[in-house]
Amino acid sequence: MSPVWSWLRRRGRAAFSIDPGLWKSATAPWLFMRGMQPVDTERLRELCGRFLAAKRFSGTHGLEVSDAMQVQIAAQACILVLELGIEWYDGWSEIIVYPSQFAPEREEVDEAGVVHFTRDAMAGEAWLGGPVILSYEDVALSGNARARVAGYNVVIHEFAHKLDMLNGDPNGCPPLHRGMDASAWKAAFHAAYRDFCGRVEAAERLRGRRAQDALDALPIDPYGAESASEFFAVVSEAFFETPELLAPAYPAIYGELRSFYRQDPAARLAMGGRRDSAST
Repeated sequence: MSPVWSWLRRRGRAAFSIDPGLWKSATAPWLFMRGMQPVDTERLRELCGRFLAAKRFSGTHGLEVSDAMQVQIAAQACILVLELGIEWYDGWSEIIVYPSQFAPEREEVDEAGVVHFTRDAMAGEAWLGGPVILSYEDVALSGNARARVAGYNVVIHEFAHKLDMLNGDPNGCPPLHRGMDASAWKAAFHAAYRDFCGRVEAAERLRGRRAQDALDALPIDPYGAESASEFFAVVSEAFFETPELLAPAYPAIYGELRSFYRQDPAARLAMGGRRDSAST
């Protein structure tokens, strides 16, 4: 057992106690920490301790998944379930970490019935009932100016897929809470997804630098246009990382995610800004 961990018992399940210094350094880069109250930061740290006790980390290609790396990943994963509970991640146990993007071989059948084998580079992957697989290079990009899009967060993305999979194959609709209207969720997501796909297609019809500038100006990652499940994962990234961009662009989506995650990152960010202004 690593010397930075100690065993505790909380709420009937084992948990790790995360060293405060390690916690502070590991979570400093993440945008979702902006404006978070100390009491909520402490709740997140305790939740991460329970997460780390329940999950097993495995490095590939000689990568040693350090304590700091585990805390970094845990914090990003647990922000999604801060108000839901760690039980939402029950039923699987392994997190596999590659040093950089990986390219598993895939078998695809085209419309003519011809089988093709592909190897597309991936930053992350979530398996139904199985592990979450991550590229640490991409994990480290979250909250970094070198990230390919604002709000890019592969951990939040893949763990949003895990929540979506609680209903089976991911379709962009995780199990909704009592009192949430499934028809309102579907209507909001259908309208926003259709609008976003149109915006991505319009940007891609442009040429050269104009096309890239148009894609960069979108409020969320263009990858969200791939499918309804990817759209849910991408807007979950934006909800926590860049709520100031998502809320004005797609207010209905923001409202549904606020009800589902039981958090309001935009309000948290605004309150943090007001406190900063008041202290100067």
